[in-house]
Amino acid sequence: MTHSMIAGDLFTGRLVRLSAILPDDKNVFAQWTNDAAFERLWSGAAVRPRPPEYFAAEQERAKDSDYRTFEFAIRNLADDRLIGVSELNVTWVQQIAWLGIGIGESDYRGKGYGSEALWLTVSYAFRELNLYKVSLGTYSYNAHAQHVYEKAGFVREGVIRGALQRDGVRYDDIMMGILRSEWEAKDLARSATS
Repeated sequence: MTHSMIAGDLFTGRLVRLSAILPDDKNVFAQWTNDAAFERLWSGAAVRPRPPEYFAAEQERAKDSDYRTFEFAIRNLADDRLIGVSELNVTWVQQIAWLGIGIGESDYRGKGYGSEALWLTVSYAFRELNLYKVSLGTYSYNAHAQHVYEKAGFVREGVIRGALQRDGVRYDDIMMGILRSEWEAKDLARSATS
């Protein structure tokens, strides 16, 4: 049995925990939409401020999707502050999830919080949902995220060239994925060093 298989640590790491998204969290999500840098890392959609009601409506729209979405608030363990969000959009018939993750609070970026939340979310996908693969996309201007994903075991699988335009410049959409067997090997190595 590996260290990560110990009961009780499915949602909690050393820096963060994954929790349910609470009704008041929509207010924080709305504040994050005022941060264009975060929005451009989170989505390829046009950046724009949105009110809290937008996020409540978004959850309702997700119920009609072909995917089953598992959303988590990322909370700092020190003070339980909401610092980010992660989600898995699962296609059950293929046993594959598309992952989205972002640290909305700028003071917590680049300090390991996102890396740990990524690991917890991917671990949930394989340990709890019994998936075969987790995939994601990131833009070529987000070198930091690419490094974090590769460090976690994600492999570059393809590139959609010129998929996004920002400020008159075209950027590639980089597709990455991790298979259950790759995650298990990483998890075993991680447990050995803990």
